Amino acid sequence: MWAVAGGMLGYSARRMRRSFDSGRVPMMGVMGAFVFAAQMVNFPIPGTGSSGHLGGGMLLAIMLGPWAAFVVIASILAVQAALFADGGLLALGCNIVNMGLLPCFVAYPLIYLPLAGGKPTGGRIAGAATAAATAGLVLGALGVVVQTSLSGISDLPLGKFVLLMVPIHLAIGLIEGLVTAAVATFIWKAKPEALDLAAPADATAGRGGLIGLAVCILLAAAVTGGVMSWFASGDPDGLEWSVANAAGKEELSARSDGVHETLHNVQQRTALLPDYDFPNKGDAQTAQTTATINAGTSASGLIGGAVTLLIAAAAGLLLRRKQQETAGSSS
Repeated sequence: MWAVAGGMLGYSARRMRRSFDSGRVPMMGVMGAFVFAAQMVNFPIPGTGSSGHLGGGMLLAIMLGPWAAFVVIASILAVQAALFADGGLLALGCNIVNMGLLPCFVAYPLIYLPLAGGKPTGGRIAGAATAAATAGLVLGALGVVVQTSLSGISDLPLGKFVLLMVPIHLAIGLIEGLVTAAVATFIWKAKPEALDLAAPADATAGRGGLIGLAVCILLAAAVTGGVMSWFASGDPDGLEWSVANAAGKEELSARSDGVHETLHNVQQRTALLPDYDFPNKGDAQTAQTTATINAGTSASGLIGGAVTLLIAAAAGLLLRRKQQETAGSSS
């Protein structure tokens, strides 16, 4: 999965050099910061004891197009794994495939674009975004099941794992779809040129207005990561809930040899704010139903969003420079 993710990053970079509207580079940064912050806010799934969070891949694809969206979601997941120990480094390739490749390169072209149509309206965008975001998340959940089975290091019963993972992520996906639809239609009504629907030449017509939109998204990211993260549900997420119910225990035994141990040790050194909090605060975690003011959580949201913004924007700037160099040499 590392090889697949790396190959797709290289392919996405080449496609962006050919056709990406370089005026959207700031949007790569601010959308990366916003999705990072949004992923910190777990919402409860009623009646299950589980929770979920936005994946964000579909929203990024709708805003930036699939190639830039894939680069941004990979940046987000890398920051989460390296700085916050959220997801293992060895599993990073799987996470990028499940949360990036499947929404951006399967659900977006096969579901969102046909449903949105060549002349989209607010209603068509809302319906397409809901369906595509839901499908993308369920595909990602199935990806987790397949990869876990193929890894050969887990004793999870495959059939039971599937029957738990798909329904709970269908519920999570429907919520993500509705949120994605709400954000996409709001932006469509306010700044339709901000969505990746028109040809690049047409999209540049209102580029000046995108600066104001970018500032608003950046402020939303700061509020979400710095304040809304206090309200995140303490219930286990869909994957943790499925594992616990399928295996009868909250955590599976992990290998501690070879590359597993090496990358675990690397992550221990790079994770400055493990589990989105200041280190050495103890391991007591309880489910919460009200906001808990936590400076560590706020710092994690703001720092993680800022780092993601810098990485995603730097990637866009680098590709824009390569694009300009290519155009200059060809002329």
